Amino acid sequence: MGHPGTRQAVAQRSALSLLLASTLLAGNARAGEAHCLIRQNGAVTYAGRCQFRAEPSGSFTIRHPDHTTILPGITDLSLTLLPAGLAEVRGLTTAAINSRWGTARRSRTDPACWTGQDFEICAYGTADQH
Repeated sequence: MGHPGTRQAVAQRSALSLLLASTLLAGNARAGEAHCLIRQNGAVTYAGRCQFRAEPSGSFTIRHPDHTTILPGITDLSLTLLPAGLAEVRGLTTAAINSRWGTARRSRTDPACWTGQDFEICAYGTADQH
């Protein structure tokens, strides 16, 4: 893969991310390992392996690979597709509360990422460690 900042590298990351999504979206819900990146208020709050579970609709859930918290007090993050290219993001807390993070839109520069008002969630194929 090219230098991380080059157009070629961005295109390769995008292609690999789309391949991960299309592989996981084929048929019924599928789970697999991915590399996740979560930003809150511009700061990276998680970067590492995650379990990625995709639904046939394109919605997905991520969680820490050892099923502990992926963020302090959060076990799962779910992204549910909505009409008009939007998605709703929720975090399942350790108290079993489904906390609404807000709406997000797919990034124009990195299709593996969904960006909300104060957060961003990215899920990459494991061969594409971002």
